Amino acid sequence: MKKRALWSAVLVVGLALTGCGSATGSKPSTGATAGKLVVWDWKSGEPAAAPYVAKAKADFAKAHPDVTVEFVAQPFEQYYTLLGAAIQAGKGPDVMLFNGGGQIRDRVDALVPLDDYVAGDKQRLAGWDAFIKDGKTYGAPVTLQGHPIYYNKDLYSKAGLDPAAPATTWNRFLTDCGALSKAGAKCIALGNKEGYGIQFWLSAMGSGVLTAPEYDAWIAGKRDWNSPHVKQIFQLWKQTGDAKLNNDGANSTAMFNDSFALFQSGKAAHVIGLMSDVGHWKDFNEFLTPGKLGVMSAPVVTAGVTPSLPFDGGIGYGVAKWTKDPKVAADLVRSLTSTEALTAFYTGAGAIAADTTIDVSQGGPAAASLVAGLKTGKPALHVALSSKTLDLMGRLSQQLLSGSVTVDEAVKQLAASDKAA
Repeated sequence: MKKRALWSAVLVVGLALTGCGSATGSKPSTGATAGKLVVWDWKSGEPAAAPYVAKAKADFAKAHPDVTVEFVAQPFEQYYTLLGAAIQAGKGPDVMLFNGGGQIRDRVDALVPLDDYVAGDKQRLAGWDAFIKDGKTYGAPVTLQGHPIYYNKDLYSKAGLDPAAPATTWNRFLTDCGALSKAGAKCIALGNKEGYGIQFWLSAMGSGVLTAPEYDAWIAGKRDWNSPHVKQIFQLWKQTGDAKLNNDGANSTAMFNDSFALFQSGKAAHVIGLMSDVGHWKDFNEFLTPGKLGVMSAPVVTAGVTPSLPFDGGIGYGVAKWTKDPKVAADLVRSLTSTEALTAFYTGAGAIAADTTIDVSQGGPAAASLVAGLKTGKPALHVALSSKTLDLMGRLSQQLLSGSVTVDEAVKQLAASDKAA
């Protein structure tokens, strides 16, 4: 079975690099030929993103009418494996989509610094920090990605809770969870099959636990994993499992989209979701209606701290070093982050775009609450970590829920990984 899985992975990578394995079935999908640019992402194949892609291509065509642009939508679960193979081979797409943080920072050796090309966009777009390493910019933000705590106001009412006044402290949150349980709902919808749940937990709950100096030090890379407050974040994670606050089988539940479906269906009262553009306010509005969807701050655990919305640049496009004309490829990145294109992405997919000039007032109360939170928001804690440390944290989070590792043991391993990154 292991040999078959390994061969399947190799085959998928080989097909992607030869152009035969793209979601579009188009032939070449690697680097540009004369007058052609190839883009890899995991968004362009989604119907909701079609208007965004069309606007970006039209904007680019104004300046480069003789350059063809081909989008190749790769499956997200294989995306970074495919991209890693392309980077190792030194050939592949000209423009690539990345999550902000460790996923792009770990691969900057394969990318072109964009500072000389995107200087004029720095004021219009927010979220740049997630695409910067050692003072150089390697990607332009398309969306702002936050990790809010959503709650179902209807379930609150059924449990005798005030839907306009969610818990502001951890102890009160536990009390509310008890009331929700008696009313037949799980407190938290959690999907941790991929190990993503702990990333969302760390960022969503961290500002209610860490002091302001601890938070800022974490983001700056001066992380004290032995801090009682850092350990407490993981202890609370374990507590939710021990107290059966999560849905059954959280470690075998996929975040995308099984855990979100539990929340949407009214089986769980809370979920740590995304700000854009899946598992987010627009998705949830379709099931709960805008009036029944609430957004709450992290419950305070450490007296005196002020919770904030964790957000960064969400996804953004970078330019490969092997592209034949970096300036033309960078122009495509600029078109992919143009106001017209990003407005279409917000309208079609509900993405909270990196362009701060876009009016989101029609998105309903939850969207308005999220945008208001950007003013005092801070970078997400998990985005500051390397991809290797995030992978380790995912595995350890599953073991914490199953009881096969202690918090002290988990934190010790994470500290060593973070130091080596």
